[in-house]
Amino acid sequence: MLLSGAEIILECLIKEGVDVIYGHPGGAILPTYDAMTRYPQIHHVLCRHEQGASHMADGYARATGKVGVAIATSGPGATNLVTGIATAMMDSSPMVCITGQVPTGAIGSDAFQECDVTGVTLPVTKHNYLVTDVNELAYTIKEAFFLARSGRPGPVLVDVPKDVQNAKCEFHYPEALVSLPGYQKLPPPTEEELTAAAELVRQAKRPVILAGQGVILSGAGRIVREFAEKTDTPIAFTLLGKGGVPEEHPLSLGMMGMHGTGQANAAIQEADLLLAFGMRFDDRVTGNIKTYAQKAKKLHIDIDASELNKNVKVDLGIVGDLRTVVEALTPRVEETKRPEWWSTLKSWIQDTKDRCIGEREVEDKLLAAHVIQDIFKFTRGEAIIVTDVGQHQMWEAQYYPHERPRTLLTSGGLGTMGFGMPAAIGASMGLKSSNVWAIVGDGGFQMTLCELATAMQERVPIKICIINNGFLGMVRQWQEMFFDKRYHATPMLSPNFTKLAEAYEIPAKRVTARAQINETLSWAEQHTDGPVLVEFAVEQHDIVYPMVPAGADLDKMIRRPAMSQV
Repeated sequence: MLLSGAEIILECLIKEGVDVIYGHPGGAILPTYDAMTRYPQIHHVLCRHEQGASHMADGYARATGKVGVAIATSGPGATNLVTGIATAMMDSSPMVCITGQVPTGAIGSDAFQECDVTGVTLPVTKHNYLVTDVNELAYTIKEAFFLARSGRPGPVLVDVPKDVQNAKCEFHYPEALVSLPGYQKLPPPTEEELTAAAELVRQAKRPVILAGQGVILSGAGRIVREFAEKTDTPIAFTLLGKGGVPEEHPLSLGMMGMHGTGQANAAIQEADLLLAFGMRFDDRVTGNIKTYAQKAKKLHIDIDASELNKNVKVDLGIVGDLRTVVEALTPRVEETKRPEWWSTLKSWIQDTKDRCIGEREVEDKLLAAHVIQDIFKFTRGEAIIVTDVGQHQMWEAQYYPHERPRTLLTSGGLGTMGFGMPAAIGASMGLKSSNVWAIVGDGGFQMTLCELATAMQERVPIKICIINNGFLGMVRQWQEMFFDKRYHATPMLSPNFTKLAEAYEIPAKRVTARAQINETLSWAEQHTDGPVLVEFAVEQHDIVYPMVPAGADLDKMIRRPAMSQV
């Protein structure tokens, strides 16, 4: 077939199984938008801002496991994608971004809406391309999708000048497998590695599994649970690892790290073996590196060799697909019971329960933790939760246990405010589900609230829950705890969120007391033909407990005070 570059782009997307793309048109990408009129198989979602497009593609990818696609024009259109690209890169989310570029003859002349987007995005993509020959376009796009989804997933950008989109050539979709020098499928673990790993487990008296997002991305949840049950090993989760193994499993210690559970952090500090499964020892997980898990030997399994010994020195590092490695390791370890270790762990677990505020009433105050707890009960833990970033994100992590993978979608590594609502749109469209709940703060929500129009135009049935405390809550918490309560630039004036929603013809309600929550959630659940918004006016000066101060020892947590002081 003799096709234009624009048509080749769309033909390749169809070959890669893409049925929805998120974007915003502009001059340099207009030939591809014009070609879309001849490709009804691909549904284009008109976003109100390119950042929203990148978050929607990211949410789609996280929810489905497939590659999300965002498209934008050159210059400001392309640079508006960068925050979403960096978000996907930090959290290993597969995404392909296609951007228009000024004609090849104008590149380097500072033409209207010209920007070196491949130079801009080089640090925040797995790879990127500037395609200057239409004959190379099809293979480049196939290679981009291969890179996005293989190994450790991530975003890839393809920049296509306008003249390349208009040029024509014979189109044959490359059928050959992508072959890249130095990019080969990882071999299985060696016998020496497996023997050494099994010996570490055999010798351990107080092991802990650190379950990261790699458990989810590799589909290793079942075998990790079998390994844990066979060796009677407790499991602590990273934020993005939640749901890889059911959080309410008897071996679960809950989330680790800065706002993790007391038992998870204490267990890590007292462990004699850490089994790091698909996680990267982020600073929010480790606290002070110099005092982190000093009593423990460390076994680290990860698909990305660059993560081994990057932040924490390990005794044994195995590069490989997590599921493949743990499947090979499990038959080699002995069935074990650890009553002494679990006696200690259970005392820490009980201490956490004694401090938990989720089931306790606080007179005349609506607490965000109660809102999350009640959403969990109402949805029976079966919803897909998409959060923004801040205090509400941590309360969700603490009070909404996740039993299945890909049911918590949140910006972990980059901590991107504005992620929640557009990512929920992408997740709902990808899953074709009305059981997607966006839990957002009043600050982050206002960064991308223009996408309310997108949600309404597409009739996406997401439930938007705004946790409104009138502050940039997490920043205010740090100001209260570490800056003598100097609340500079954190008090927020917000619109009347219910009236704002009504301006978009979105049903909305406001909740000011815990007694109103269930009735309002029932009302929201009934709306399945489009978005619905609920604002929760929560206590303004609440604190996320526990908290490990930045750079402090992991087990030196600031705990929730006595209930009488709340």
